[in-house]
Amino acid sequence: MTSDPEIVLSRISPADAGEVLTIQRAAFVSEAQIYGTADMPPLTQTLDEVRAELAQANGWVARVDGRLVGAIHVRETDDMLLIGRIAIAPDMQGTGIGRALLQAAEEDSKAPKAELFTGSLSEANVRLYESCGYRISERVDQGDGTTQLFMRKQLDTGAS
Repeated sequence: MTSDPEIVLSRISPADAGEVLTIQRAAFVSEAQIYGTADMPPLTQTLDEVRAELAQANGWVARVDGRLVGAIHVRETDDMLLIGRIAIAPDMQGTGIGRALLQAAEEDSKAPKAELFTGSLSEANVRLYESCGYRISERVDQGDGTTQLFMRKQLDTGAS
């Protein structure tokens, strides 16, 4: 009998950069295969670039048994929670980590709306985001047969 892993969430920090880069690269290999190119920031960023990005971004990491297995980067404006990169270790995808990270970011936000983007060929990502309440708000043709999908969600910002 197996049980779901206990997911421990904490704030992302520059100290997480090495583990975040490792997870990011592992997670985005499947995206590179889908799109036929490894020329995408999650796969080409250096450790110093990730460290600098984490120094300016907010976000969360997920750990299971002390191992970093997921990360989400966010920035917040007055009217929008901008969700950047979500990366989940390939062996942990489908276990609820992405959903838990999205929920943590949304609940922490004071913005009335959240926005993220993914590619049109990333069907698993689109399914996850739609199941979390995101809807396609804009489609941007990439000129290569793919479309970048911007997805938005109204957040519950009512006073608690």
